[in-house]
Amino acid sequence: MGQGNAGIEYLSVGANRHTAVADWSRHGLVAFGADSNIALWRPHGSQPRGVTSLLSGHKDIVKAIKFFSRCEGENDEQETYLISGADDRCLKIWSLSPDGGVVECIQTLQEHSSAINCIATLYKRGRKGSATAIFATGAADASIKIWAFDGKEARVLQTVNPNPKFFPLAIALSRLDEDGEALVLAAAGTRDIVQIFVAERSVDPEFRLQATLTGHEGWIRSLDFTWEKAKDGSVDSDLLLASASQDKYIRLWRLHQGKELPTAVANGADPSLGAYLPGKSLSNKAHRLKAGGKDFTVTFEALLLGHDDWIYSAKWFASPDTGILQLLSTSADNTLAIWEADPSSGIWVTNVRLGEISREKGATTATGSTGGFWTGLWSPDGTSVTCLGRTGSWRVWNYNKEDDRWTPHIGITGHTRAVAGIAWAKNGDYLLSTSSDQTTRLHASWKRTSTWHEMARPQIHGYDLNCIDSLGDSQFVSGADEKLMRVFDESKAVARLLNRLCGISGSDTAVEAMPDAANMPVLGLSNKAIEAVDDDVEVNTSTNPEMDREALDPGTTVRKSALEIDHPPFEDSLSRHTLWPETEKLYGHGYEISCLAVSHAGDLIASACKASSVNHAVIRLFETRKWTEIKPPLTAHSLTATRLRFSPDDQYILSVGRDRQWAVFKREPDATAGQDNENDSHETPPSYKLLQANPKGHARMILDAAWTPSRNSSLVTFATAGRDKTAKIWRGEGSDIACATTITETHPVTSIDFLSRPNKDGQFVLAVGTEAGKISIHSLDPTSLAVASSFALRPELCLAKPVLQLAWRPQTDSSELAVAGDDSSLRIYRIAENEK
Repeated sequence: MGQGNAGIEYLSVGANRHTAVADWSRHGLVAFGADSNIALWRPHGSQPRGVTSLLSGHKDIVKAIKFFSRCEGENDEQETYLISGADDRCLKIWSLSPDGGVVECIQTLQEHSSAINCIATLYKRGRKGSATAIFATGAADASIKIWAFDGKEARVLQTVNPNPKFFPLAIALSRLDEDGEALVLAAAGTRDIVQIFVAERSVDPEFRLQATLTGHEGWIRSLDFTWEKAKDGSVDSDLLLASASQDKYIRLWRLHQGKELPTAVANGADPSLGAYLPGKSLSNKAHRLKAGGKDFTVTFEALLLGHDDWIYSAKWFASPDTGILQLLSTSADNTLAIWEADPSSGIWVTNVRLGEISREKGATTATGSTGGFWTGLWSPDGTSVTCLGRTGSWRVWNYNKEDDRWTPHIGITGHTRAVAGIAWAKNGDYLLSTSSDQTTRLHASWKRTSTWHEMARPQIHGYDLNCIDSLGDSQFVSGADEKLMRVFDESKAVARLLNRLCGISGSDTAVEAMPDAANMPVLGLSNKAIEAVDDDVEVNTSTNPEMDREALDPGTTVRKSALEIDHPPFEDSLSRHTLWPETEKLYGHGYEISCLAVSHAGDLIASACKASSVNHAVIRLFETRKWTEIKPPLTAHSLTATRLRFSPDDQYILSVGRDRQWAVFKREPDATAGQDNENDSHETPPSYKLLQANPKGHARMILDAAWTPSRNSSLVTFATAGRDKTAKIWRGEGSDIACATTITETHPVTSIDFLSRPNKDGQFVLAVGTEAGKISIHSLDPTSLAVASSFALRPELCLAKPVLQLAWRPQTDSSELAVAGDDSSLRIYRIAENEK
């Protein structure tokens, strides 16, 4: 393609489920860990683009993210940094411009001996006017390290080993007094205690344990400090610490300067608090701290009751105008709460509760409706909140001051495990992706903003999904870690949604014939077609799902108004209301389905399963008119077939496998061709016969294959990708197929695909993906098949893990390449040619 270049059309990835996995910078940028990548997202951007870029560098799951600047203040020109910690024991410091445009890893540190779980930051002004940042990291090596950062590099100041020993899951740093002469570190984790370490301000502060706070009865997941303004608003008064625990409660602690106790504690705590918790002790013990020649006290302030499952995070927001404090908490009970102190009594109450509040009876984990919210974040101005759910998705609520209510807005969705298979609709209208996270998702472009979004979640399964292909424009087949394949038909609700939002239209008669929607039985794996119900109709469900396997899950009941929306569906609609009904199951294989392919005419499905013998390594063909298997199956391989492809005219089937061989099967002449059969039932299904097999196609296993867009049915031209670090182009006539070109890569080639049409110079365009995540584009001369030109995608567009599948968008003039990654990312790149 000459001097081509590539641009990002769409990035989709789910977040890792950890409390410290994300942060929202004061410049409006959200960063979160997504597998081994760091995803950047602007929730308040002018367009709802979702993830704007992915930063790769870590080698394992990213668990902790924190923004910070070296100076405290609102100067937008100052440099912003991002610290990330991961399971690879590495701490990385990234430098980025205020708009998040320029991102560069400036330092990688590996001082911890185990996974990094949490990060806390603090701004500190040096004695000579130079700004120095202090931050702390907690890891699974049961240590907390204190670091100093001068803008160029970070160094360890101190290693704190909690005693009694625990693994830190949450840490928080703050100055302890108004002038910052004393610093405080709170640490908690796999015990029911919070430890308070205090240090005097110096060039290299040294933290010492001075108090251990008790009261919680479970692991503590989150800690956060904030300053409470004095009543007159003049200066900061006391420091408040919120601790959130798996015991379902949040405790607030007050750090007060001076030897005298705070007024509320001195007068005695509210006795009514004890009434909620019979048998629980609400100790008013005052812990004494000393630092910088000053005295401080730590006392228990309040117990926040309201969640009925583990609490994962608690984050403060202090209004810069009023000084009013609000606390955002997220819990495994599927709710997000905002707490405020009552102005008259001072008692903390929930004034906003968001999330899946209904807790409908029967809602199942399979639908993604349970599992809770793992972390919550405030926007810099406090007018938005976002939380991370079990499905790796981000939900967003914005505060509407006029209506005094919080309204949901478009967030982010994405796969949370390897994207194993992708397939475009036959007409290229939308993209289907399937993953080891046991979901199949439909992605399309929202015509209002020309941005891509997940528009439906047709399949939510109980097995890891391995492969997928589309059958026409409103049907697909998928294969999983089970012995059968499942066929799904589009629902009327999704068809109308795609028509309204994306301009994707089917024939009116076809849409009217579709079932309204689909639902999943409580104890089943098959989506059932159902009729949508009016909003005021009560759904009758079985009271004993163990006895009635066909009982529908009321948590996923589809109301007629559910998808009559003018925006991409939010996460709760995706996981409940956009299932496609399952219409067929295709049996025959003895082990997990490894690959499948649908003919271009949509009349045949070829499939293979994991195998270690010739008997199981067969390719089975199913015709889609009656959904019956065409026997006998095709035999060529002795080990698992890794990829099946129909030629553009469906005259050939190409298979490749772990036994290092490729095989080409040719369609036999149709015995009923030209006959005028009145009864279709007598038609003989098409059959294929082995044309040629090459048992030594590559030196190592072959992982992918693709046909060239050539329409010459007598000339066979295709490509294969091998673990021997080569992609080979084959050509031949009849049973004389030989290698014409070899493309050598630096790593095993894991995926390839040809653009379905020649480029403007009449050349074949081949995309090649490797195990190292690199993607390159090669233009081949159609006559000699020699490589005419090549270019590699920029490093920032490459993946952190192997490329699992590539798929060019069919039937479009633009060149759009879909990329499925082992790093749980799904990407669409627009590949352009520079005019000569």
